Amino acid sequence: MSIFRFQQFTVIQKQSAMKVCTDAVLFGAMAPVSCGDKVLDIGAGTGLLSLMMAQLGAAQVTAVELTEQAYEEAQLNFANSPWTDHLVAVHQDIQRFSTAEKQQYDLIICNPPFFENHSKTTNSLRKIARHNDALSYADLLKSIGDLLAAEGLFYVLLPIPAVDKFIEMAVLAGFYLKYQTDFRGYDHNEAKVSALTLSRVEGFYVKRLLTIYEAHRVYGQESQVYLEPFLLRFSKAN
Repeated sequence: MSIFRFQQFTVIQKQSAMKVCTDAVLFGAMAPVSCGDKVLDIGAGTGLLSLMMAQLGAAQVTAVELTEQAYEEAQLNFANSPWTDHLVAVHQDIQRFSTAEKQQYDLIICNPPFFENHSKTTNSLRKIARHNDALSYADLLKSIGDLLAAEGLFYVLLPIPAVDKFIEMAVLAGFYLKYQTDFRGYDHNEAKVSALTLSRVEGFYVKRLLTIYEAHRVYGQESQVYLEPFLLRFSKAN
């Protein structure tokens, strides 16, 4: 599907390698964003998460994207949205961006390249989007360290097999895990991805399991609460 329509915005995704998916939308809908936050979206792709942050009340969202095709679509999606004054796309890798950027952010959000040492697609754009060759976890954490405000939050979506290693690296980089939400499709499924919220401030830690569906094409009560402001199927006009 080259166009995905939400209640308040539309995502054009003709050129971008990674398309809108349930995990990404739920991840964005659950983001710990507060009204007035300055938000950084690393590896923004089509700008989906940036648009969701704007809808949730972020005052300013900077979307950094490496590939030209995704960057161009993010720009187009921002221009067609109700929040054009709040969204800016940057065509650059986060490593170079973090060395030049003087601003710090209240929330940094990232749905990063998922896979290490894994069989790779021959589609070069999809390879960049799905694998961490261009952005290692070490580089990501270094950039977060440079860009996150002292009281800020870092929110990241990772495959379950990568979580323990990433948390260990994050602790060494000076971050503490605050929340961990594991996503599974149905009650009989194992969790495949996890949304992590990290902070520089040590404190409590909460872990939970969220089941997305209770039946085929029927969202569970908890996931529906998060998705209701975004998906067309929950629009009051329907």
